Amino acid sequence: MEKPPAQMTAIGISKPGGPEVLVPQLRPVPSPGPREVLIKVAAAGVNRPDVLQRSGSYPPPPGASDLPGLEVAGEVVALGEGASRYRPGDKVMSLVSGGGYAQYCVAHEAIAIPVPTAFSMIEAGGTPETLITVWHNVFERGALKAGETLLIHGGSSGIGTMAIQLAKVFGARTIVTVGSKEKAGACLGLGADHAINYKLQDFVAEVKAATAGAGADLILDMVGGDYIEKNYDAAALEGRIVQIAFLGGAKATVNLARLMVKRLHHTGSTLRPRSVADKAAMVAAIEAKVLPMMRERRIKPLIDSSFPLEQAADAHRRMETSAHVGKIVLTI
Repeated sequence: MEKPPAQMTAIGISKPGGPEVLVPQLRPVPSPGPREVLIKVAAAGVNRPDVLQRSGSYPPPPGASDLPGLEVAGEVVALGEGASRYRPGDKVMSLVSGGGYAQYCVAHEAIAIPVPTAFSMIEAGGTPETLITVWHNVFERGALKAGETLLIHGGSSGIGTMAIQLAKVFGARTIVTVGSKEKAGACLGLGADHAINYKLQDFVAEVKAATAGAGADLILDMVGGDYIEKNYDAAALEGRIVQIAFLGGAKATVNLARLMVKRLHHTGSTLRPRSVADKAAMVAAIEAKVLPMMRERRIKPLIDSSFPLEQAADAHRRMETSAHVGKIVLTI
């Protein structure tokens, strides 16, 4: 096993701004701390929080790398003190708190997941963030059960395409909102039961029509804004709404009487600042319940496009057009 070099190429944020502020830099290769592994990165996923961090509105948590990048896949090349779960040469995919846009990245061994042999490294690089986000919010917070109906806003996003597949294998129906006929087709191809073009259709009326007037048992929402009140309308009795982002704004005027009349639950979460113990618990559940299906490719990330690390700015431009279907990944 070759010894990691002293320096590496990474993509830094020169100042808050547009995609052009993402610039290649020479950085020291990080050293793995207690129970951490050093990963030689083969692929790194691009996520909305990276765009927010680049624009200056989502600072990394204390102690995290200032480099963008919340998920990586690659080969373990060094172990920190007390790390025993993996050996050098093992291929892993992992959630990280930052630092993914680089040739090397450290991850806690309890959060690193073995790469299924059926996955390419590009697929593995686009898996951890969406997989853990969907698992925690849809199944742990949202308590989705077989036979229930899940409404997914942003169905063609990395999160949406993963949520469709997971809900399907666990026996739930899925309805998605999308912005084009092409995106609707992609979601239906993944197994969504119903696709609503929010630009042409009223999603509340369509959800009610698709559920014989009952509404959605669970709503996964990354939009916020005026969708919050509409979600309360589209939800079934005892429905749950899980908030994972506010692309449409974090403030809304809402008639909360529906919350009481329908006995709704509205919860939400962010992943990046959670403790290692919290993330490790999510990963352990995923390894027990989802990894076997990933080995059979019954669940896999939908890859929209990949860009070389040095072209991270182009990857961000692609994400900001919202034309992508599935994940955007950087290759190293």
